[in-house]
Amino acid sequence: MPDLSRRVFCLALFVAPLAALLLRLPIQSLLLKPRAAMDPDSELEFEMPGVIRLYKSGRVERFDGTETVPPSPAGDPANGVASKDVVLDAAAGISARLYLPPGVEPGKRLPVVVFFHGGAFLVHTAASPLYHIYAASLAAAVPALVVSADYRLAPEHRLPAAYEDAFAVLKAVVAACRADAADDADDEPWLAAHGDASRVVLAGDSAGANMAHNAAMRLRKEPIDGHGDTVSGIALLHPYFWGKEPLGAEPTDPGYRAMFDPTWDFICGGKFGLDHPYIDPTAAPEEWRKLGCRRVLVTTAEQCWFVERARAYAEGIKKCGWDGELQFYETKGEGHVFFLPKHGTDNALKELAVVADFVRRC
Repeated sequence: MPDLSRRVFCLALFVAPLAALLLRLPIQSLLLKPRAAMDPDSELEFEMPGVIRLYKSGRVERFDGTETVPPSPAGDPANGVASKDVVLDAAAGISARLYLPPGVEPGKRLPVVVFFHGGAFLVHTAASPLYHIYAASLAAAVPALVVSADYRLAPEHRLPAAYEDAFAVLKAVVAACRADAADDADDEPWLAAHGDASRVVLAGDSAGANMAHNAAMRLRKEPIDGHGDTVSGIALLHPYFWGKEPLGAEPTDPGYRAMFDPTWDFICGGKFGLDHPYIDPTAAPEEWRKLGCRRVLVTTAEQCWFVERARAYAEGIKKCGWDGELQFYETKGEGHVFFLPKHGTDNALKELAVVADFVRRC
């Protein structure tokens, strides 16, 4: 298969790691297609086949990322990790699924991973099967307390809504982990008893990695009372970054790029251009050097559509003057967020081990 056709075929994985349905679609069906004019509740404004439709009436249909699994309060049979759904901030509508590894001694403090799921800001939740499996696996591998956050999705809530929620999650988690939280009945007991606010890692895959980066950027500008302006680290797993101009070996063909450019415009409602630092960190190196963390892990894969962006992030962050520790990890022969649908494979386990080791060092 020619290289360009292969890239187009792989595009189906971008917005939904659980992409078996999309992989059965013909290549031409992956493109946005106009529809004949009908009534507003039937006429399409935007479509990603097999993933999401927005009608001109405002009605939204999601076809992927809608499956959920319940938490395991008594412990996951596979790894013993307990999980539960919690409300971290009722006033702000902030909820998450928490993961506690087995055998944690009373009073023992663990690193806290605040994880943001991917799905192009459009689909999935913390309860999606792939993310439930990954978060539990990460909690066991470190071991760490993992806070897998929910956030508002586009198009009902265009960006920057997800960014606002991400920062609210970070503030709520830090507050719940404070030293005296165990004596406050209003705080979450797992975080109060075992969360170490001095070892917080922001992490995510794809769009969630984009959120982790932007939360760390905001933290330096808006320090959290009693915490400061940095977290221990950020782990950007196959980050969703893009830009107005091609980077490195990215295809320059306008037809290819037209498959990605409209997505960002849809997610943010045209509010932020492709040269905005939200989607292209390299656009503002003077701001980038203020990233609010001490360590950065960037992972990607050879066949990821955003591999050139990940490489550029890793190369550019040091050049911009950021003073911290960078780790870069690339998997050969794999595609975007392969470690989610292929969990348990050798390459997925190797990537998980890299992330777990990074968190332990933070």
